[in-house]
Amino acid sequence: MLLTDDLFLQYLRCHRRAFLELYGDPDHREAPGDYLKKIIADSTANRKAVLRDYDYIRPDYEAKDFVAGAAATEALMAQGVDCIYKGVLLSPGAGGIDLNENLQYVAKPDLLVRQPGYSKWGDWEYEPAQIKLGRRPKLEYQLIATFNLWVLSDVQSNMPEATWLMLRDREPFCVLWEDRLEQMLEILEGCGTTLVHQHEPEVFVARNRCGLCDWQNFCHETALEQRHLSLLPGVTPKRYGFLKELSITTVETLRQTKPKSLENLPGFGPDVAQKMVDQAQASWSDRALPPRTVPMPPVMRSPVELYFDIEAEPELGVAFLHGVLAVDHRLGTETFHPFVAEHPDDEQQCWEEFLHFVCEVHGDAPVYHFCSYESDTMRRLGRLYGTDAVKIEQLVDRFVDIHYWVTQTVTMPVESYALKHIARWIGFDWRDSEANGAQAIFWYVEWLKTGDRAQLDRIIIYNEDDCRATYIVKEWLAEFVWSLGPDSAKTELTA
Repeated sequence: MLLTDDLFLQYLRCHRRAFLELYGDPDHREAPGDYLKKIIADSTANRKAVLRDYDYIRPDYEAKDFVAGAAATEALMAQGVDCIYKGVLLSPGAGGIDLNENLQYVAKPDLLVRQPGYSKWGDWEYEPAQIKLGRRPKLEYQLIATFNLWVLSDVQSNMPEATWLMLRDREPFCVLWEDRLEQMLEILEGCGTTLVHQHEPEVFVARNRCGLCDWQNFCHETALEQRHLSLLPGVTPKRYGFLKELSITTVETLRQTKPKSLENLPGFGPDVAQKMVDQAQASWSDRALPPRTVPMPPVMRSPVELYFDIEAEPELGVAFLHGVLAVDHRLGTETFHPFVAEHPDDEQQCWEEFLHFVCEVHGDAPVYHFCSYESDTMRRLGRLYGTDAVKIEQLVDRFVDIHYWVTQTVTMPVESYALKHIARWIGFDWRDSEANGAQAIFWYVEWLKTGDRAQLDRIIIYNEDDCRATYIVKEWLAEFVWSLGPDSAKTELTA
């Protein structure tokens, strides 16, 4: 069996993903979404930009014919060419390390660069380099770079001192083999055992790492069938490991657990233990639960209320849409106002038009939003465009973070306290089923490339639905609070 650097990378990200890459049913695999395609395209463009600085030779072999690729690459290395692009390194292991005899290891460094030194061919050696779109030397990058170095050491009969990460917008990052080799080999051994013996790893849904995975929907359906604990907010992989040691592996077993028995587990404590059991009880009963100790604030209705959401393109560094839903309870109207930077150069004008609307036209209205991004962006744009700091702070003082108040005042039967999960449980849905934050970024880039107004219009509709969802959640929270009785409501809801 061939264990490639691609498989090893999947294992580093998710053990189950690597297993499914080899043994999963292809029918369960989703096609890459638009945002992932954008990342792939950006990565390709970045690689081409880096390669302009190198005079390289590419080995001649058919795609995925790693045996032929390894032979062609080694022939170039034996000739001592200065730089090899898309080489293949094939090895049963290196350095006397006794790993799985059923495996051969395949490394595909982006570059192999000749350096003075020693190898089986003469007084030169090669150092590998990986070209990455990211700006930080993430651990997974360093471990893959070390894997490439380890395989290379067997091919050329010498371990070079370093391997390199060619990161975007920064100098090459040096990874020394002695810093990561032991850690890499330990993980590699687990990867090999899992794949050779076909040990299917347990499903674990982690929203921060599953979002761009082709197997996300399949694993989510599996988790739903099992009522797996990873579907509960707050159940991290580390916490789940401690719960498993107590044979707490399902929502049902957790809901029946005494919080006191969890308090001394690492990463828990009284608050986390109680919240986790409450979360299981809410999920099991499919109903929202009030807090046990936190005072319940009332959600007051103002004559005019603003609901605010921003769309931004992080690569361009532009906040291109400030969407505001103005709800006038006196007139019974709901009017959406999109302030759009149709080109990144229009950001300042878009910002100033938005400020005029919320500060001059509706200077007394509370501004409801979801999470802290909007208030953080206000301060950033204020600094960027020289807006009076006092004016910005007066605006931010009117902001009310609905996410904060939901998480402080209610336990909901949701998988995540993200806006979509909460609003959909309440009964609201988005008009465009494909819409999400990542898709909006893709649509904006497409709009800039093509001038197709339909792409921009889809973002505006999505942003309006985000604002309306925030409104729906706020109204639901108000009803929930008041349903508990007047004694639970002590202070006005504020930022």
